[in-house]
Amino acid sequence: MFKKQAFFRLTFLMAIFFAISAFPQQMKHNMKNHGMMDQTMKAICVVHPTKGHKAHGVVTFTKVDEGVKVIADIEGLKPGKHGFHIHEYGDCSAADGTSAGGHFNPENVKHGGPMDKVRHVGDMGNITADANGKAHLEWTDSMLTLWGPHSIIGRGLIVHEGTDDLHSQPTGAAGARAGCGVIGIAKYTAN
Repeated sequence: MFKKQAFFRLTFLMAIFFAISAFPQQMKHNMKNHGMMDQTMKAICVVHPTKGHKAHGVVTFTKVDEGVKVIADIEGLKPGKHGFHIHEYGDCSAADGTSAGGHFNPENVKHGGPMDKVRHVGDMGNITADANGKAHLEWTDSMLTLWGPHSIIGRGLIVHEGTDDLHSQPTGAAGARAGCGVIGIAKYTAN
């Protein structure tokens, strides 16, 4: 009888052990299948003009092997370079765009250019408008992510009135905010 009870106890303990050891994998699987584990592959931002400006357009962010590919098409700008940054808050409720806060800077480092090793995560440099006020940009940023501590999802995107000089602290002296948008999750379809 003692051996029979020991056998049942051992069987019970083994069943509990296997259930507990399988739980994290099952939980991860369930979270992924129910959209709870963030594996966002694409984001989009619709830029609207701030008060007194005409900047508007669309910016997409797509996860690629090297980081995040940014494709921007902005219109309504004065010809020339315009600061182009991700800001800390996805809030464009202020008429001048200041509700979006400062540049997205989770590492609390100095402002820089998009190619600098030390820069705000949100420092994307400038976008250049042609004589008709249209700007197009395509590049891949290795610092941006669509999940985790550097995620840009839910953050603001600002197109500035002036040029980012890529070194003035803390903003690059890019001037007023000409356009503002909030970065949201987009439907992803593989090419």
